[in-house]
Amino acid sequence: METLVNYFETIPSSHRSLILVGGLAFFWLLESGLPLFKFKYNKWQHALPNLFFTMTTIVINFALAFLLLGTADWVKANDFGIINWLPTMPLWLYVLLGVLFLDFFGAYLAHFVEHKVKPLWMVHLVHHTDHKVDTTTANRHHPIESLIRFSFTLLGVFVVGTPIAIVMLYQAMSLIFTQFTHANLKMSKRLDRVLSYVLVSPDMHKIHHHYRLPYTDSNYGNIFSIWDRLFGTYMYMDRENLVYGVDVFPDEKKNTHIGELLKQPFQRYEKPTLAADIDE
Repeated sequence: METLVNYFETIPSSHRSLILVGGLAFFWLLESGLPLFKFKYNKWQHALPNLFFTMTTIVINFALAFLLLGTADWVKANDFGIINWLPTMPLWLYVLLGVLFLDFFGAYLAHFVEHKVKPLWMVHLVHHTDHKVDTTTANRHHPIESLIRFSFTLLGVFVVGTPIAIVMLYQAMSLIFTQFTHANLKMSKRLDRVLSYVLVSPDMHKIHHHYRLPYTDSNYGNIFSIWDRLFGTYMYMDRENLVYGVDVFPDEKKNTHIGELLKQPFQRYEKPTLAADIDE
């Protein structure tokens, strides 16, 4: 564990880039061979807007990385934050709790708030208006959302008290998990269900991408499923019934155009409609 911590404390930018590109390539190939849904689409054409937003996210995170580093150094120097106020514990538990709580602030809480605050939902809408969810959908976030997510992660670093090594480990895990859970990948239902008791599984997250409420407002987690189960936001439905997108924004052509996606946060507020039968 100490070796792992030391590695992420000084992880080179090239290695972080390799995690991003390598993970994307791996799940891209895997979902091509074992697809959950056989989409009738040009995979590369579909990926273009999603990769564009991936690049904007990278630029924003890189430009603001000094804030993460400065905050992580400050909490470490001042012994500040939840995990630093707890009794002395083994390193593995310290790291686990750090990642667990960062997952709450940087992923679950940020995601929950984006669905409950009207202007933020319109920003987050860019992510939900993908009609063919695959691994490239993982980082399909409007630049404004990238700033919002970064702010919640920064808050998490401050409140949790995580040193930079745990922050870098969390971000690497978060990236791989979001690529995994969005991948158009067919796993056995039993394995997926068992996995979902501890971690966010592909089927569990894809329910969140169903086009109607109440499913759209469920399963907010990214790495650990504990938060959805603890706060009552976990839902289940059969994968065969999934319909991606948002029912009040049905224009798939507009929802694949970068210019239109950049304008989506500034449209009139709309929420998905409530399904008449949640057991559809």
